This record gives sequence, C-alpha cells and structure tokens, in this order.
Amino acid sequence: MAFDLGARLAERRAADLYRQRPLLQSPQGPEVVVDGQPLLAFCSNDYLGLANHPEVIAAWRAGAERWGVGGGASHLVIGHSTPHHQLEEALAELTGRPRALLFSTGYMANLGALTALVGQGDTVLQDRLNHASLLDGGLLSGARFSRYLHNDAASLQNRLDKAVGNTLVVTDGVFSMDGDLANLPALAAATQARDAWLMVDDAHGLGTLGRNGGGIVEHFGLGIEEVPVLIGTLGKACGTAGAFVAGSEELIESLVQFARPYIYTTSQPPALACATLKSLELLRREHWRREHLATLIRQFREGALALGLELMDSQTPIQPIVIGDSARAMHLSRLLRERGLLVTAIRPPTVPAGSARLRVTLSAAHSEAQVQLLLNALAECHPLLETADA
Repeated sequence: MAFDLGARLAERRAADLYRQRPLLQSPQGPEVVVDGQPLLAFCSNDYLGLANHPEVIAAWRAGAERWGVGGGASHLVIGHSTPHHQLEEALAELTGRPRALLFSTGYMANLGALTALVGQGDTVLQDRLNHASLLDGGLLSGARFSRYLHNDAASLQNRLDKAVGNTLVVTDGVFSMDGDLANLPALAAATQARDAWLMVDDAHGLGTLGRNGGGIVEHFGLGIEEVPVLIGTLGKACGTAGAFVAGSEELIESLVQFARPYIYTTSQPPALACATLKSLELLRREHWRREHLATLIRQFREGALALGLELMDSQTPIQPIVIGDSARAMHLSRLLRERGLLVTAIRPPTVPAGSARLRVTLSAAHSEAQVQLLLNALAECHPLLETADA
C-alpha cells in the first residue's frame, strides 16, 4: 500500500495548520527583507541583536582565515580545535560550572544528554510544555516516560513518588511558546527530596536572564547541586549557532563517552566558535542590551494590555498574543504583514489545540519607536478580526 502523502498534506491545509518557509533575503535584524518584501520583524530569537553584529562578523572572518571553514571530523577524531576548547571553557565560566561540552545544535544536545543519562529501568519526568527535542529525547532514551502538569511542583512530586531507577526531571528554563519561567526553586526542591536530578534547557534564558546573562539558573541564584544538568543554545541570544551541556567533570566525561549525537557528528566550524566567543564577550560586557530589552518588554506589555489583547504570563522577550483559532491567528498575521510587520502565527501541534497565537519576540536591536509601530498596527488590525467573524 502506497503512502498517501497528498491526503495528509491536504488535511493539514484544510485545518489551517500548513507550514510554509518564509525566504529571508537579508541579514537578521529588526528590518528584514522576506519574500522580496521589506518588513519590520518581531519573530526572531536574536534577543540581544548579536546575529549581525560587526564585531561578531569580524571574529568569524578572522577565525576562518586562521582555522579554515570546516571542522573536518568529529570531536573525538581530529575535529576538536582550539577555538572549540576555548569556547567550552568560556561557557563553563559563564554558567559557573566546572566544564561544558559543545554540541552542533540544541536538538542534539538534548537528545545526547537524555539518552546518555537514562535508559531502560530508569524514569524521565517532563513538563507538559517542554520543547519537542526534550520530549523526543525522553522517548528515545527507553526510560519510563511521564509528563507532569505545566510548572506544577505538586504534580511533579506525585510522579516522583512513583518513579523507579535513576530519575531525571526535565524542564525548559523559559518556555519557548509561552515565555514564562520555570519555577526552578520549587522543582529543584522536589527533585532533590527524591534524590533525582534536574535537567534544565535554558535555550531562551541564556543571555537574557541573570545579571551577567548566565540565564535562569543565575536569575534564581541556584547552583550545580540544584541543577546538575544545564543546557544552553547559542543560536538565540548569542546570535550564532550550536549548543552546550554544562555540569560536573563526571557529567561531561560521561557525555563524551556515551552521548551518540556528540560522538558521531562532525564538529561545528572552528570559525563559528570564534564568533561565539566574541558574542559571549559582548553578552557579558554590554549590560545595556538586557536593560534596553527589559524596557521594551514593559512598553509592549503595557501597550498591548491597554488594547485589550490577551497576553500570557511572560516577563521575557517572548510575548505571545493568544488568539485561539488557527485561522484567526493566520488572518491577524496577514493583516500585520500587509502593513509591513512580520509576526509569526504559531498553531497546533506546536502549541495545544485552541491556543493558536502570534508569537511576538523582542530584541535589544529594536527601538521603542519600532515597538510603538507594532502596537499601533495591532490597534488597527485586531478589531478587524471581530469584523471578519461577524
């Protein structure tokens, strides 16, 4: 029997869930060109405005001249170059941990850590709203897999009471579609009481949270005892690409030995590591980026709430506007695009059914005037949804 792929695609189109790739024809930044149209973008994860920073670009070029453009082999063969090693040392310092291990992508870091740490006879407990890579890693590990209620330490405790074997509790630090923070102090307390480990994927918190940009663990003042396994990605606030796991000497050595996505992958270009080293320097030195971002978040939330828009409980650069119906979310996104603004509609299965939204993301590269342009456009376009419904 042949695969009926056409029927599957038609069904997705009919449900207003069909995904399409916008073609970016300019560097990342607030002002972009997409599919030939100049737009003011509010949908990038370049939270600190470093993806097109001239010093980062210069570091990439200098790295390519010194180290070439390819990693050449896996880290365990001959692909672990000096820039990779220097970047791991800088990431360990930023996160306050003995060591860090560099991965080529965040998806690989999550799969690698989960499948290396637990297996058959063990237990993985995850937040219901965790990123797909965390959920996939939990399923692939072969461990008993269960999901606790979102950000609910009591629900976690109930599942911890039934856990067997080595138990790994896994949560996003900042939830990518809602923008809220994990209640790490409560989750850590519940986990430690059961002699389990807590793993945090801080993809969206690294760089934006904490006095020095160390992320959600720094934000809450927690250490390696409370959060033994810390994941971070470099393609968001750092503006480059890749990811890392940070933790104890024993943890990192265990991943080197057992994490298949690390062992069997060619290393990232050394020049990319050089660029990320410059990003980390800017991230730590230029506190004004986080301060300006906080100002923009307050401006947007106050303005959106004054317009009667339904926001979520987020004090991060991720500011979802809840619409509910997928077709209505797509319609509002199109109305904004007609006015020169790019805000992506997020629909199931990325978010739960009935919670389609516009995922507004803010960057330190945005100006207050640009945020006001977005608010003005929302004031004009959101009432048009009600007109269309009528």
